Amino acid sequence: MNALEIMNANKTFGGLAVLQDVSLSVEVGERRAIIGPNGAGKTTLFNVISGTLPLNSGKISLFGKRSEHLSPYRRARAGLARTFQQNNLFFNLTLLENIHLAILPHLTQSSPQKFLETWGWWEKRDIHVKELSYGDQRQVELLLALAQFPRLLLLDEPTAGMSSVETQKITSMIRNLSREITVLIIEHDMEVVFDLADRITVLNYGQVLFEGSQEEVRSDQRVKEVYLGTTD
Repeated sequence: MNALEIMNANKTFGGLAVLQDVSLSVEVGERRAIIGPNGAGKTTLFNVISGTLPLNSGKISLFGKRSEHLSPYRRARAGLARTFQQNNLFFNLTLLENIHLAILPHLTQSSPQKFLETWGWWEKRDIHVKELSYGDQRQVELLLALAQFPRLLLLDEPTAGMSSVETQKITSMIRNLSREITVLIIEHDMEVVFDLADRITVLNYGQVLFEGSQEEVRSDQRVKEVYLGTTD
């Protein structure tokens, strides 16, 4: 059984085809990177997976169950969580209050205190999120997703705008996640992609251009031309 299966997904906005017959399968425990130029359809893909946007046509299955008609809430209940390109936090609340809200449906699995202690954030529990650095806020965004105890985690540009030190911290957090959590990551930093991904899917103009291992992606001429760059 795959964690995620997408079959011939199509999404249009007016006359603009943003996703065109996109199909992919992601195994349970896999780390899959989604890369491609700006406007390739990456975030739209995440939006249709999570239910933020409906498909025009196609199928989506989460852990073997058809899900394209489920609400975002129902997909979250099925084990899906995501982060966004821009921080989606309660900035006027403390870190502890943010985590409490996220973990509330899962109190039988953990408590806010135990969760923050596990991740080494308990000492910052009373700091208002707006007072944290941008890099810390990005890590808190990831913590809020993890507080939902997901089986499938979608990470949309988790290192965007971060310094190299901050990028290393959040990359380490992702790398150390249990393989019980399947991870899809949209990322422009190819060092992060090659550090984390088992397989890579390349989107271009809303279509799957290529899919393969790191070495296969590195050596594919089409990927070099549209995204990685070529010295030829």
